[in-house]
Amino acid sequence: MTVQDIRAFNRFYTKVIGALDYSRHLYAPYTLTESRVLYELAHSSRTDAADLRAELSLDAGYLSRILNKFEHDGLIERAPSRRDTRRRTITLTAHGRETAALLAERADETVGALLAAVPPDDRPRLSEAMRTVRAILSEGRLPRREEVVLREPGPGDLGWIVQRNAALYAAEYGWNTDYEGLVARIVADFAQDHDPHLERVWIAELDGQPVGCVMCVRDEAPATARLRLLLVEPSARGLGIGDRLVTAVADFARGVGYRELVLWTNDVLSAARRIYQRHGFVLVAENPHRSFGKDLVGQDWRLDLHGSGE
Repeated sequence: MTVQDIRAFNRFYTKVIGALDYSRHLYAPYTLTESRVLYELAHSSRTDAADLRAELSLDAGYLSRILNKFEHDGLIERAPSRRDTRRRTITLTAHGRETAALLAERADETVGALLAAVPPDDRPRLSEAMRTVRAILSEGRLPRREEVVLREPGPGDLGWIVQRNAALYAAEYGWNTDYEGLVARIVADFAQDHDPHLERVWIAELDGQPVGCVMCVRDEAPATARLRLLLVEPSARGLGIGDRLVTAVADFARGVGYRELVLWTNDVLSAARRIYQRHGFVLVAENPHRSFGKDLVGQDWRLDLHGSGE
């Protein structure tokens, strides 16, 4: 391969991308860069200007003008960070989330139209070729925390949650298919009947592949949410994904009015327990039980959402 090969590919790909948005329909009334900022805000549980500058490699002044425009348009709110008073947390308003969702829907439709012209038998080759380019050009470089995106589940992601929970817990703890059945029921209940305003699933994505997940669902107790099915792939551990997923659940639950966040886990899951403790969860009960082919100690943890100030 030569430099000219890469430049030729760049010219070709730029032409394809330009054709996708020849009328600026995709991003109107926002620019491509403004749409990228909206995308990052929509896929992060909390962020600030410094995070956005690092993620998007934007000039501080340029980003400030974009955020001022978003605030004027009612897309974002800014507030002092709980973690660092020198920073201001940026979150999307309801109008901001609707706008980001509209831009994402347009992008999905446009790319879908492009793929419609690709024969179905060729699509796996195209996908693999894209992954190969990314992998080779990233070879030897460890992933960075900011490269992990938290997003809503897409087609196939709920099935991935069941499959990866079953496979990982069997490999790491020897749990049998009873656990897979439990996860399948939890996921099916969510898929068939959930309130999108009060319940949510997050998928952690790295290099286009899911590497983690968590759920927030209503509990039987009043004003109480339940955290379920926290998982991080072994290949992606050490990037703070578990902390980000738990933070996403706590922020969401607090934001929609829950007063408590609870969860059930087992004492053998020591890494997950350390995450819960860092976020202010308190152990309230322990009970030995025989489940998933093992003798375990179940644990109930609780977080007071209006008494924690992480």
